[in-house]
Amino acid sequence: MKQDEQRSIEGCDEFCRTALSLFRFIGAAYATGASDCWEAAYRFADEAPGITDSPLLVARVAALVRILRSGRPCDLCFMPPSCRRLSKDEAELMRVLAVARRRESAELKTVVGQFVGIEQERAATRAVNALAFC
Repeated sequence: MKQDEQRSIEGCDEFCRTALSLFRFIGAAYATGASDCWEAAYRFADEAPGITDSPLLVARVAALVRILRSGRPCDLCFMPPSCRRLSKDEAELMRVLAVARRRESAELKTVVGQFVGIEQERAATRAVNALAFC
């Protein structure tokens, strides 16, 4: 992602934009406790172009969110699903996902470690790789 695109969805490919929306729906579900957010995530994934297994995609995004929530001292910051801007956490998630999709394992280890810390690095790396190739 280019420097000027780091805080906007413009630098994200279609898969990353879909994942971002799912992160936002799932983040909202955790923040509010509303089951409607989970339903919205599944509905969005079902309607997303190019997604062959939408329940698996939602599950992989949720697994990564759970790992990230357990390995950080504060909550992740997610913007509303329709927002075109990225929070700092979302920009970092998109960076991590883009690195994983390019199959750059050495760089992935570094960026994941910076984002989640050494304790959660292994689990987060597995979850990111699973999501990146869903």
